[in-house]
Amino acid sequence: MTINPAAPAANQARQTPHSVVIEDRKRLTATGILSIVSYDSFTATLETPGGTLAIGGEGLTVSELSVQTGEVKINGSIEYVQYTAKREKQESLFKRLVR
Repeated sequence: MTINPAAPAANQARQTPHSVVIEDRKRLTATGILSIVSYDSFTATLETPGGTLAIGGEGLTVSELSVQTGEVKINGSIEYVQYTAKREKQESLFKRLVR
């Protein structure tokens, strides 16, 4: 499942600072979210201004999503939270060889 907010909402979310709050390993609130890339009962993948945020666990559900504020609330048994930094687009192998 992919959820992308409209362009104005995405710009507003970019201006909102990103934060993650986890309560009792059962409730997670994240702000500054640009989009939900995918989610199921075991993982949720969110796009943040600094890269991708992966949340893993069991019985995960997205209880709230505000595309205007970029806030997401996830409930379930949270086992891990992992960030992946944005990668800069690299030149192709051919371009690097002919320099």
